[in-house]
Amino acid sequence: MLGEGILKGLWETAKNFTGSYVSADRLTTVEYPEQRIAPIEATRDFPFLVFDEENRDGGDPVWEAGLRCVACQICEKECPPKCIYIERSKDKKLDYLGKAQYYPARFDIDISVCMSCQICVEVCPFDAIKMDTEFELSTTDRFGGLLLDREQLAKPNEYYHKIHPAEAAGVDAHLAEEKVKADAKAKAAAEAKLAAEAKAAADAAAKATGEGA
Repeated sequence: MLGEGILKGLWETAKNFTGSYVSADRLTTVEYPEQRIAPIEATRDFPFLVFDEENRDGGDPVWEAGLRCVACQICEKECPPKCIYIERSKDKKLDYLGKAQYYPARFDIDISVCMSCQICVEVCPFDAIKMDTEFELSTTDRFGGLLLDREQLAKPNEYYHKIHPAEAAGVDAHLAEEKVKADAKAKAAAEAKLAAEAKAAADAAAKATGEGA
């Protein structure tokens, strides 16, 4: 019948329109800000820096001591709108593997420019930068208020688990695996060193005995 498709479309629209007033499953809006819908895990707004409290080495504040970022500046170079600014430290700190690494003396993100593309997250080899779900960031200070420094960007791993539980669990498993490998490598190196020292001592003792005879 001519126009049958149009009639079916109108019927579907009318059904959905009516249902939106009587079915809780079809209610797509809430009385914001009094009512809020929890964001889904895949939500992404602006980046933040992850720090691990358990990696604290006595430094103060805790967020600075436990930052995963090693100031490699890959995210700064790959950022399309160039809104990330990093200055690398002159000294080094031990990371979770016990390896001396640089850290960001300065790490700023201009969220007035950030396009929330997540490229910084994808290129980071240290799982140090992730996407936040916070969106209520409006301010009357157009420039200074939207330029976030490393202290404002730093958030604990527990927060990361809260907003992205599945993703954070996967990252923790990967980091734990890397830690096990690093510990095994360090143990093997220490055992090899002890064996080499023992062999050298035995060789020296045998040489001394031979010369004495």
